[in-house]
Amino acid sequence: MVAANGARFHVAVAGDGPLVLLLHGFPEFWWAWRHQLSALAGAGYRAAAMDLRGYGASDKPPRGYDPLTLAADVAGVIRSLGERDAVVVGHGWGGLVAWTAAAVHPRQVRRLMPVSMPHPRRMRVAAFGDVRQMRAGSHVLGFQAPLLPERRLVADGGLEVLRLLHTWSRPGWPDAEAASRYCQAIRIPGVAHCALEGYRWAVRSIPRPDGLRYARRMRAALTVPTLQVHGALEGPITARSATGSGRFVEADYRWHLMPGVGHFPHEEDPDSFNRVLLEWLADPSADGG
Repeated sequence: MVAANGARFHVAVAGDGPLVLLLHGFPEFWWAWRHQLSALAGAGYRAAAMDLRGYGASDKPPRGYDPLTLAADVAGVIRSLGERDAVVVGHGWGGLVAWTAAAVHPRQVRRLMPVSMPHPRRMRVAAFGDVRQMRAGSHVLGFQAPLLPERRLVADGGLEVLRLLHTWSRPGWPDAEAASRYCQAIRIPGVAHCALEGYRWAVRSIPRPDGLRYARRMRAALTVPTLQVHGALEGPITARSATGSGRFVEADYRWHLMPGVGHFPHEEDPDSFNRVLLEWLADPSADGG
C-alpha cells in the first residue's frame, strides 16, 4: 500500500530496475498484468501494477474519477515508489489515464504505451462521429443511468461482467480463472459504483467547464516516446477509432495492431504482447538514441 494524492493505493511489485507502471482497465484490477509482471521482472525491470482509485484494494473515495485526478494519482504513485519517472503502460480506461498523465505530468512519464485506447481527443471525435464506434461503445450510454448499472454488474455473481469479457475478446477467453477473478472483483463493496463514475464523468462533463478544460489540456502534443497497441478484433473501441492518435505525439510514435485478439491483448495473447513490449523497451531508437 502506498500513499499518493490524498489516497492509498494497492500496488503489486516485482523485480528490480527501471520502473514500468501498469494501469488496468474496466472491469479488471492489478491481476490483469500477471503475465507482464513476471516477464518484466525477468527482463531486468521493476514492474508495478496498481489498483486504480476505486478498484481492488485501493481507496474508494466518493470523488476523483476524472482523468486529471487519476493522472495525478499515477504521478504520485511513481514518486511514492521512490522513482522520478516510469514507463507507463495503460489498458482501456487505464490507457486514457496514461495518455493524460503523459500530457499533464510529462516529467513522470518516461515512455507511454496505451493499449486498446485512442488519444482522448481522437476518442472524442470517434465516439460522436463514427457510427461503428457509437455501436461498439453503446454500453457507455447505458452506464449513465443511476444505480441500475451497478446492480446489474454485481447481480448473479457478476454475470454481466462475464458477458462483457466474452463480448469484447477473442473466442475462448476469458478462461475459468480470469472469469472468476473479475466477477469477484466487481463485487467488492464500492467497486461497481467507482468503476462507473469515470464513464459518467466522460459523458456528463462534455458541456461542463471541467470537461472543456480537460479537452483543452489534451490539445498539447505529447513529448514522450509512445507505442500504441490495439487488438484487431472488434471490441468496445474499434481499430479505426484508435488510428490517428499519432498526430498528438511529437516524439517517436509507433502503432502495433495485434491480430487475433480483442480488447485485452495483454491477456488474450500474453506471449506476443510481452514480446512487443520488451522489444520496444530495449530499443534505444525510441528515445532518439
